Amino acid sequence: MPNIHSILKEYWGYHSFRPLQEEIITAVLSGKDTLALLPTGGGKSLCFQVPAMAKDGLCLVISPLIALMKDQVENLRRKGITAFAIHAGMGRKDVINALKVATESNCKFLYVSPERLETSLFKEYLPGLDVNLVAVDEAHCISQWGYDFRPPYMRIAALRAELPGIPILALTASATPIVQQDICDKLEFKQPSIFRQSFERPNLSYSQFAQEARINKIIDILQKVPGSSIVYCKSRKRTKTFSDQLNMQGIKADFYHAGLSQEERTKKQDAWIKNDTRVIVCTNAFGMGIDKPNVRTVIHADVPDCLENYYQEAGRAGRDGQKAYAILLHDHKEVGDLESLPDIRFPSLEDIRHVYQAIVNYLQVPTGSGEGVYYNFEVTDFVSKFKLDAWLTTYVIKALEQDGWLSFNEQVFLPSKVQFVTNKDWLYEFEKSSPTLEPLIKTLLRTYEGIFDGPVGIQEKNLAYLLRKEQPDIVNQLKILDANAIIEYIPQKDKPQLYFLRRRVKAEDLVIDMVNYKKRKEQYQHRIDTMVRYIREKQQCRSQYIAAYFGDKATRACGICDNCLNRQQQPLTTEEFKEIHQRILTIIGPDSFTADALLLQLNGIKKEKAWQVINYLQAEQIISVDEKGLIKLSP
Repeated sequence: MPNIHSILKEYWGYHSFRPLQEEIITAVLSGKDTLALLPTGGGKSLCFQVPAMAKDGLCLVISPLIALMKDQVENLRRKGITAFAIHAGMGRKDVINALKVATESNCKFLYVSPERLETSLFKEYLPGLDVNLVAVDEAHCISQWGYDFRPPYMRIAALRAELPGIPILALTASATPIVQQDICDKLEFKQPSIFRQSFERPNLSYSQFAQEARINKIIDILQKVPGSSIVYCKSRKRTKTFSDQLNMQGIKADFYHAGLSQEERTKKQDAWIKNDTRVIVCTNAFGMGIDKPNVRTVIHADVPDCLENYYQEAGRAGRDGQKAYAILLHDHKEVGDLESLPDIRFPSLEDIRHVYQAIVNYLQVPTGSGEGVYYNFEVTDFVSKFKLDAWLTTYVIKALEQDGWLSFNEQVFLPSKVQFVTNKDWLYEFEKSSPTLEPLIKTLLRTYEGIFDGPVGIQEKNLAYLLRKEQPDIVNQLKILDANAIIEYIPQKDKPQLYFLRRRVKAEDLVIDMVNYKKRKEQYQHRIDTMVRYIREKQQCRSQYIAAYFGDKATRACGICDNCLNRQQQPLTTEEFKEIHQRILTIIGPDSFTADALLLQLNGIKKEKAWQVINYLQAEQIISVDEKGLIKLSP
């Protein structure tokens, strides 16, 4: 077996692994099922890419993120490594080609979206795949109690019957203890190796401000802190507004959201990565899989609805280890709105059925049909025509996704496809009678192999270049050929796609698993409560608060968040320090206390002063905090 350090150096150019990478890789190579919790930017992909390169066969990578799949496949190919991706939006012919190459060649990585696992086509080719490892990216999606539950992930465990003895590596950047256990249960891990990297980010300063005029504070921050920045907003409209206002202040900014075309998104993202744009103002459609180490600030202009999302997005700052800032802006009304979100986020069955009926009417899907079909679905146009609330519609679609009725993807790009549907004799006669179309016909036949056998992807831009014509002229000629039944021309789709996983039913026959639906609502309420407490917390170190939420309770105060800095600005007198110091040691004695219980015992002492002494004693290792968050005297 090749040396993993040699593989790391040869293909990735690194001399050493990041924390926990080597331990995870070693566990995987020994055949153990493994759960790896690594922070955003912690190098999760190397944990399956290196062991896959060290063994014969290929790694089957399951990921819900199409853009990330494409990026990783391109990066691997640039290193001379054979890799393919199969995802929603690909035509049957393209999928077959990828699966054939994966079974017949020295393919090392096959990326698959979870929806593809259950297709008859994938099942047909699976026995021929020489799989050495199954990597499950974004593994928290398998848990109904997580913040991004996706039903297709529930079917991953069925691969075990087809791939006996093949280890599974589950990777995630953010999972609470209950979700971690659920991942292991759902993937049928028996004796898993579990690796958790600390959720501490010692170079990242967390802070929050109650601020009505968000843009004024954003400008103030960006004028004081130089360097690259991400500003997250919940509304697409606000991304454009804030971007314009920043540019007016001489801060070079651009906006980004899922409503832009694929070409626009790529162009904006590349300009920001190359530092041609300093600030990207975006919705949460931006950031996944982007590796830009020198981001100095991540500013949230709106409050995320859970700490998992906030930690992931804020964690895109300071990956180079240099000082960076994560700033959360809010106002009192927004916090109140956040607390009412569970009732909005989980619509009633009556509302779900009402919106479902509107969807099938909008798409003109007859009862009993629609299964396995993609439909263009512009949410803005839909809610306008049916006079529906946009947020209600969004949450109904999410509920239908989680119950396995449909899937919705705002970032699907389906290239144009062409297939010749006439016979060659008639084609010859048509060419003679239509000399203006003959050059295009001949170019299609020369350029695209198998164009008579099935739809093949084409690029109108390339055809225009080859024929020295304008792209609109080529599109028009393709439409003429389609109208004359010479070809079937399917123009590219760069619009959001709604995919029906089941046949359309009458609205009154639509059934939702209400038991699990209510449980998910309870878990969501807990996540909201945790986020609200984070905002309102004025004493505890923010880094400690976040780490404790993810089960990492034995962490020290960061000393650089707003709460830590505020405590430092309220100095203790020598007498106060001695008194609190002695009282803490006396109270703890041989016992152990939670922080809240200890503060309760220190009645009569201001919390901020008590925290200063507690943090000092922990830093000096006079007291320690165990993994359950209990404070006790150090041995």
